Amino acid sequence: MKKKILVTGGLGFIGSHTVVCLHEAGFEPIIIDNLSNSQMSAMGGIKSLIGFEPTFVNANVNDTEVLSQLIIDHKPEAIIHFAAFKAVGESVEKPLMYYENNVVGLISVLEVMKAQGISNLVFSSSCTVYGEPDQVPVLETTPTKPAQSPYGATKQMGEIILKDNASWCKTQCLRYFNPIGAHPTAALGELPLGIPNNLIPYLTQTVAGLRNELTVFGNDYDTPDGTCIRDYIHVMDLAEAHVKAVERLVQNKQEENFELFNIGTGNGFSVLEVIQSFEKENNIQVPHKIGPRRAGDVVKVWADTTKVNNVLGWTAKRGLDEMMRDSWNWQLKLQKN
Repeated sequence: MKKKILVTGGLGFIGSHTVVCLHEAGFEPIIIDNLSNSQMSAMGGIKSLIGFEPTFVNANVNDTEVLSQLIIDHKPEAIIHFAAFKAVGESVEKPLMYYENNVVGLISVLEVMKAQGISNLVFSSSCTVYGEPDQVPVLETTPTKPAQSPYGATKQMGEIILKDNASWCKTQCLRYFNPIGAHPTAALGELPLGIPNNLIPYLTQTVAGLRNELTVFGNDYDTPDGTCIRDYIHVMDLAEAHVKAVERLVQNKQEENFELFNIGTGNGFSVLEVIQSFEKENNIQVPHKIGPRRAGDVVKVWADTTKVNNVLGWTAKRGLDEMMRDSWNWQLKLQKN
């Protein structure tokens, strides 16, 4: 009998890729997603890769009645909680929406978990919890600074809530860096609704002619080329990290009830370096201009991945050029459909 894993936000960018990886690792994924920042077409991609449609409920995790019934019906061994809004810029413009969805949503999940006797959780956190770090790379022990955006603040609050509930809830808290790329088959990828808030989908849409020009937000930062530096990670590597985290929980290998891991490559690339990689890998120019700085952006951050490499036995395997190639192939697939 396959162990069932409930995936909130399972039709989103990271969630959909993780659903596929869970199936490949021998788990049965159950999905809840309210499609607020995802599309049902992702289910078609999942089905093409695993051969069937997994159980899916269209609902918000704040609907505790629906969430409770889903858990009663399927009795999952663990929950992976992806369901959250994730755009830094948008969070600055709509902070209340982010606090209600990200913080209240987590509380709803925990309340239902406790009521139904489930104690295994993988939580989507973020490198934004570090704020503007004093030095890079950041370790899990690096002090968190004031968040630079409401989005980052919601992730800091989420971690505090989970630490405070560690007496009963065993949590693998994964601090993502910057997920990009797509499934190598181009069956799945990032599907932002409306104008993308993140660099890569905006870049690929610009090259595809759907946007006039990519704006690089600031070139006067304290970095080698003046643009912000991030640790970009392939979404497939990130999805595989979630499988490792779930396995650690269900096999009772967790040493403490609240465990924290940086999920990145350990390398930082600037915005201009990302553009150059895309142009080199795909032999196509990216129309771009330099604009003013954007509120909420951290100057530079990348991960020290020693802990996740040693404890979870996970290492990122895919490089920046591969991320650029898969991102563009996904955009080309979208253009054909």
